[in-house]
Amino acid sequence: MIKVLIVDDSAVVRKILTEQLSRYRDIEIVGTAVDPYVARDQIVKLKPDVITLDLEMPRMDGLSFLVKLMKYHPMPVVVLSSLTPKNSETALKALELGALEVLCKPGSAYSTLNISRTLANAIRAAASARMNIHREKTPPPDVIKDIQFQTTHKVIAIGASTGGTKAIETVLMGMPRTSPGIVIVQHMPENFTTAFARRLNEICKIEVREAANGDRVVPGKALIAPGNHHMLINRSGSNYLVKIRSGPPVHYQRPSADVLFQSVSKHAGHNAVGVLLTGMGADGAKGLLAMKGSGAFTIAQDEKSCVVFGMPREAIKIGAVDKVVPLPDIPGEIIQSLRNQKRMKTH
Repeated sequence: MIKVLIVDDSAVVRKILTEQLSRYRDIEIVGTAVDPYVARDQIVKLKPDVITLDLEMPRMDGLSFLVKLMKYHPMPVVVLSSLTPKNSETALKALELGALEVLCKPGSAYSTLNISRTLANAIRAAASARMNIHREKTPPPDVIKDIQFQTTHKVIAIGASTGGTKAIETVLMGMPRTSPGIVIVQHMPENFTTAFARRLNEICKIEVREAANGDRVVPGKALIAPGNHHMLINRSGSNYLVKIRSGPPVHYQRPSADVLFQSVSKHAGHNAVGVLLTGMGADGAKGLLAMKGSGAFTIAQDEKSCVVFGMPREAIKIGAVDKVVPLPDIPGEIIQSLRNQKRMKTH
């Protein structure tokens, strides 16, 4: 049983979340708190496994509380935030400070039922997460010297969930300006992906932005699937174009790594590299297997460097992975695999 403390200044939200989450047999709401001061006492008294945290609260805001919590009593935190651009930036800061997931508050964009199911899965992922990953300093990846891939045929496809924002940052910061085009699915609500892409664009050598329908996948650019939409690629002559669409969630996720990987398998085949990073569940495993079957080189993040080893583990289990790699080494492994592909082609 996962013990959860709900921290939110809204009585309505506390009531909705308590009622909805109490329907799941493996989740127990042990208490609620109206602000961080009450939450502090409740944490000591009730010893929850996970807390859900509102960021806009009286007396002390959620970010200030998160800083203190991670310093004195680190524990899994799922942030609930209203769907606004300003709140998206704040929520990204919460992830940097150690929160594991960011979700929309009830009423922000989705039905209460969808929120409860998504939140329940996020709580399960948080409960199984390795918190020390956030406190360990991941050595910055060596930025690989610019390599020449004078072609638009190559594609790098990446999927991630819980803990993925930091993992994606690590991978992209290690990629050279001349990297082949990159397409990314990170499980995250809409608006939050816009802020996430903008932040990565500020710190990476390559260009990073949220994908729009019809975007070309080109060297030196990474495109992140917009929240609440699937992303696929199509071939158009010598170019790959991104397609953004709705459609039902896959593995309860939209965007879904499986949807992206299946399209990369179909249209890029052996010209692709697939990478599955930290996250709970099985999204991406079958898609990565399809990529491997079509000749792509496939990589999974290793267990030690994952916040949650679920998605990579599922891919490894079904034989979808060519190589299991620690997070800091993934950029180098991607480039090496592309060099090997190029070498094989010239012989």
